[in-house]
Formats: sequence, C-alpha cells, structure tokens
Amino acid sequence: MRILVAEDDATSRVMLDGILRQWGFTPVVTCDGREALGALLASDAPRLAILDWNMPELDGPEVCRLVKKEKAENPPYLILLTARDDKGDIVVGLESGANDFISKPYSVKEFRARVDVGRKMVELQSELIRTRDALAYQAAHDPLTDILNRRAVLENLERELARAQRYASGLGVGLFDLDHFKQINDKYGHQAGDDVLCGFVRLIMQHIRKYDIFGRFGGEEFLLIAPDPQDTAAENFFGRLCKNVAATPMPTRVGNISITVSVGVAVCQSDSSVDMLIANADMALFRAKETGRNRVVYHDKM
Repeated sequence: MRILVAEDDATSRVMLDGILRQWGFTPVVTCDGREALGALLASDAPRLAILDWNMPELDGPEVCRLVKKEKAENPPYLILLTARDDKGDIVVGLESGANDFISKPYSVKEFRARVDVGRKMVELQSELIRTRDALAYQAAHDPLTDILNRRAVLENLERELARAQRYASGLGVGLFDLDHFKQINDKYGHQAGDDVLCGFVRLIMQHIRKYDIFGRFGGEEFLLIAPDPQDTAAENFFGRLCKNVAATPMPTRVGNISITVSVGVAVCQSDSSVDMLIANADMALFRAKETGRNRVVYHDKM
C-alpha cells in the first residue's frame, strides 16, 4: 500500500521512509505542506498519510482541512504527527479532519499499531465503496443483458430530453420489439430465448454510437436514445439497425436463430415530455407491427 509521508525534517523523513518500507508500505515522501497537499489531491493519491503538524507552506491541520474539503466523499486516512500534547491542540487537529494522532516522541510499537489501524480502515473503506458501486450498478442494469434497465434508461431519457430542449438540439427515441419472440420461446425454450435477447443486445451495441443510450424496456422491448439526430441521418440510423438485425442470425445453445425487429421512433419537440415521447414511439411501434413487422415507423410521418 502507498503511504504519504509529509515531514520537513530530513532525518525524520529518512527514518520514516525506512521503517515503512520494512513494514511493506511504499512511501511517497514530501517535505512541506504544499507538496503534500498536491500529492493527496492527485488522481492516484495515496489513501493513507502521515503529516507532520509543523511544516513550511501549509501545516498539517491545514492540509487535513483542505483534503477533507476536496475529497469529502472518499477522503484518505490522515494521521497527524506532533510533539503537541495539549488537549486543545488535539481537538484542533481532529476538527481539521485528522483521523488519528501520533505524539512525539513515539515508540516504534505504538507507531506501527496506529499505522496498521489506518491501513485497515483504508481497506475497509475501499471494500465498502466497491460494494456500494456494485449495488448501484446492479440497481441500474438488467441482470440478463447487462444493459440499462427500464428505470435507468428512463432517467437517462429525462436528462437527455432536458438537454435537447435547453440547447434546441435533436433527440430521437426508438422503441424496439423483437418480432414473434413468444414463438421463439415456445419452440426453442426460454434459455434459447435468453440467448437471442443477449445476442440482439450485443449486435445493437456494436452498431450504435458511443453517446447513444440503450436499455431494456421490458420483456423483448428495448429503448434507444439517440442524441442530436438529423432527420435523414436518423432514418438511416434506425433503418440500418433494423436491417442489421434481420441479416444477422443470433447464436444460441440450440443453433443460430434468425429474428427481425420492429421499431417505432419519436423525435423530440420543444413541448415534448418523457411520457409523450414514449407514447409516440409506442404508437409508431404498433404501426410497424400492424403493417408487416421488420420495419421502422416514424411517429411524425404516420
């Protein structure tokens, strides 16, 4: 684990560097508060730091205050190293954001114990953050296809609609429905049906742009949010996706299965709402299925 050491005394720096290396740490050594602050605010900053109280440029408590302010969501574990033993000073240090104190002169045994506590706290914090991020990902993604779920894709649509209306830019919404999907499940089984859904998602993801947003809307329905489409480009874009699906058999555990998809497209207007866009795309999708499937219908051209 990397650990920051901020100490203006050269002899103490060398000693701390040697001790910490013996204990398996990789010290990042600085000699003043300003340098320590820069290291702790870097994108690859150490998660554990030992800061001397008295340093040039910025003292230890001031470094603590600034770091905790800038990294409030996920701050590093900060240990102040000081010869001060007045309770008032200790309160000042803790209120500045320090997590612990090591008082000079210190024993190596106490020093190691406090550093080990800091290491364990950093590891625990990292594990909690990983767990939180994993739960947040699971809450926003469909477990089968690993794309955005209905709630998450609608949240994205709300954000993109607000952006499009604010900047008077384009926004297209395509509602995709796999044709005769129930027949695939009935004929080949639900596991093969799941393979088809996953293959369809992989294909679409390969052919959309990086800034397009694709999510599972429910069952065999999917929603594609396409920012900034020009009229002709939008028609070519959704039409090309529809043709790609028809031309690409989906690999499944029972062999390749050919599918087609119907698409209903709605385009953002100045007075559009999320509900209106979805309703218009749904009407266009219904018309696509009603008129033969395997096609794209645009609501504004119905």
